[in-house]
Amino acid sequence: MRRLIASTFVSLDGVMQAPGGPEEDPTGKFALGGWMFNYSDESMDISESGFDAKDRELVLGRRTYEIFEAYWPYQAEDNPIARTFNATRKHVASRTLTTLRWNNSTLLGGDVVSAIIALKTQAGPDLQIIGSGNLLQTLQAAAVIDEYNLWTFPVVLGRGKRLFSETANPSNLRLVCSQVSNTGVIMSTYVPDGDVQPGSFSTGEPSEMELARRKRMASGTW
Repeated sequence: MRRLIASTFVSLDGVMQAPGGPEEDPTGKFALGGWMFNYSDESMDISESGFDAKDRELVLGRRTYEIFEAYWPYQAEDNPIARTFNATRKHVASRTLTTLRWNNSTLLGGDVVSAIIALKTQAGPDLQIIGSGNLLQTLQAAAVIDEYNLWTFPVVLGRGKRLFSETANPSNLRLVCSQVSNTGVIMSTYVPDGDVQPGSFSTGEPSEMELARRKRMASGTW
C-alpha cells in the first residue's frame, strides 16, 4: 500500500495560510500572506520534504489546485519544479469544480476519505499533499495520513487557517528526523504513533523526570 504524505509550511502558532504571497489566499481578510519569504535560504531542501512532488502523485484541495493551476503550467520548461508538477498525476478534492484544465488532473469523486483510501491501495508512487488545509484536516481526522513534513517558521501570525483545528483527531506523533535552517526554520518529519495516553505527575510513583528534578534540588545544581 502506498503512503499518503502531507507537507506544509506553518508559523510557530500553527498558521498555514498563504505562506507564499499576499494574493495567495486572502480569505477572512488575512493580510500577512508571504510570511515565509524572508526565511528562505540554501539549507532548505524542498525536494527532500516532498514540496516538489518528485516521484509522487499530488493530492490537492480545491483552493491549492487553483493556485497551482494558475501558475505552474506557465513557467519555463527548464524549471524543475514546474516540470515535475505539470507531468505528475494530480488528484483534486472539490465540491464545486466540475472540470479541470491542468493536464493529468482528475477529480476525486464521492466521499474524499473513501477515495483516498482507494487510491492508497492502488499500485503507484506515494501520494503527496501540499498545503490544502481543509483537505488535510479532513484526512487527519480520518487517520489516513502516514507522514507529516512540517516546516515551522519562527514567526507568530495570531490569526489565519491553522494546520490542526478543534476537529483534529487526538493522536501521538513520533519525530523521525529534524534539522534547522540557517534562518531558524525547523524542518521536521513525523509519523503517527498511536493514541494519546494521558498521565499525571500527581499520583503514583514519581517519574524519572521528577526524580531528576528532586536530585538537582538536593544538590543545588538548578
